[in-house]
Amino acid sequence: MDLNKFILANETTIRMGFFFSILTIMALWEIIAPRRALTVSKTVRWLNNLGIVFLYTLLLRLVFPAAAVGITLFAEQHGWGLLNYYQIPFWLAIVISVVVMDFIIYLQHVLVHAVPALWRFHRLHHADLDYDLTTGARFHPVEIFISMAIKFATIIVLGPPVVAVIIFEVILNTMAMFNHANVKLPLGIDRVIRQLFVTPDMHRVHHSIEDDEANSNFGFNLSIWDHLFGTYRDQPRAGHEGMTIGIHKYRDPKDVCRLPGMLMLPFKGKISHYAINRRQWDDDE
Repeated sequence: MDLNKFILANETTIRMGFFFSILTIMALWEIIAPRRALTVSKTVRWLNNLGIVFLYTLLLRLVFPAAAVGITLFAEQHGWGLLNYYQIPFWLAIVISVVVMDFIIYLQHVLVHAVPALWRFHRLHHADLDYDLTTGARFHPVEIFISMAIKFATIIVLGPPVVAVIIFEVILNTMAMFNHANVKLPLGIDRVIRQLFVTPDMHRVHHSIEDDEANSNFGFNLSIWDHLFGTYRDQPRAGHEGMTIGIHKYRDPKDVCRLPGMLMLPFKGKISHYAINRRQWDDDE
């Protein structure tokens, strides 16, 4: 059995293996070397953050049973997508696919901050009162559906190899847990890594309560997009220990740290003229 067939046959095992391995490693790292003191019960946050993960995973299976790999196989069988049309080396197709899909994630992230209707759902991710590895998986089911639709469209247009999609999914899940983790990296190592990849300190700035800081560092995996497009910010003004995590208007743990309130959060308040770097905190956002 070649590598392509092996990975495809064991996709679920590979993804779950990486997920639980990284989850365990990062959870232990957070205990051994935390970056910040937590302000809300970790048990409450973990139960509810992971609860919403279980909910949207179940809904995804019902609404999109084929998932990304199924769409990739369908596109491949029908010759859809640029990489299915042009013959290039397999390894190069994988590299191009992973980089392009990462760029699409960056653009999508900017989009959900720039469009008020999309921000309503994305703000659940930002409303977490603390910042740890479960924050990286805390998204509203509606945003997950939108993200999946964008992913399907990207796959159909790009035509990536199945292996590339699986690799990208593993990388994205791994990096989401890593760069949301409440862990301390030596500053010298952090400076080197963030030249190419997003680090916890780099992405934590994006979760600041301050508007200009929250509208920076949109990358999840590769940091090059923030450097290229001028959305990079080095450090928060108050420092990582002193900065406040979350959104100004939403500070009640019942609304932002418990599942019923989390699910209803997008439907609270009026839609204001929210635009990147122009958020008005006196509006109901």
